[in-house]
Amino acid sequence: MTGKMICKTIAIAAMLVAGGAQAQEVVRLGNLKFAHYGAVSYMKEIAPKCGIRIDEKIFAKGLDAMQAVIAGELDVATTASEAAISGRASGAPIFVVAGFAKGGARLVARPELNIKSVKDLKGKKVGVTRGAIQEVLLMAELQKHGLTADSAPGKDVQLIYLSYPDLNAALLGKNIDAMMQSEPQSSQAINKNFGAEVIKPYDTPIGEPVRTMVMTEKFYKEKRPVAEKFMRCFVEATKMFIDNKALAEKYVRETVFKGQITTDDFNDAMGNAAYTYDVTPEHIQVTTDIMLKTGVGKMAKPPVATEWVKTDLLSAAKKSLNVK
Repeated sequence: MTGKMICKTIAIAAMLVAGGAQAQEVVRLGNLKFAHYGAVSYMKEIAPKCGIRIDEKIFAKGLDAMQAVIAGELDVATTASEAAISGRASGAPIFVVAGFAKGGARLVARPELNIKSVKDLKGKKVGVTRGAIQEVLLMAELQKHGLTADSAPGKDVQLIYLSYPDLNAALLGKNIDAMMQSEPQSSQAINKNFGAEVIKPYDTPIGEPVRTMVMTEKFYKEKRPVAEKFMRCFVEATKMFIDNKALAEKYVRETVFKGQITTDDFNDAMGNAAYTYDVTPEHIQVTTDIMLKTGVGKMAKPPVATEWVKTDLLSAAKKSLNVK
């Protein structure tokens, strides 16, 4: 091989390496540890074949992920809609680009208290995670049934604000009477016999809450080709979880929860939640209106959903993969 040919070969190899590096651009993703967030976690497993690499960071709650977005530490984050709405109301430069799950909430009470309805919560201590979609749903249910609530004693219901894991511990320890909890924690409480379902809180105008995927405006506008690859990866991972329940269960139980939840926990959790792709401006607007009405999030200027729900990337990704 001549020196000229060697130089040419090296140049081609360098171009291929550069092209590969460019193809594997990193997307910084914030996610939460719940059963119905599993398909989003699975994206990092198939990301290389999508032409990207996903750096996933796990947060305790959606508001924490939103803070990381605002700080410029993430390109994309998954959260319940209320954290996205609060973030946008606070001036966060984000767009809602997809809905990845729906449902995933349950009002659970101590079995011995025989609480059968929301009205039975009068005089009780009810645990909830502050600023979570469960708080929005709880306040909407209490308002619907004419009950007042506050974290200070004196109202019909005393709210006890705790993290998701601490809610289960408080119910088990009888420090609270009921909780509005996420999945799979609410299913675990029921399966371990220290909780009983009161209702699935989907009978308010919100219906089943849709969990939202948010993208920074900068990423959406300035890294369009990478954003397109990311969205196709999301649709592909979600379709795999919808079509292959065994894969979804194995990944969530073994990889996400490291064996901490049982098959029954997973099945019951996903019996009260569903993987999906879609979200509408109408759903986000209704949620915004109820947050305003119930005082959750305390927004000075509620965002108008049609101005920041952008599902064009999702529509293109679904079309390219023949997903309805």
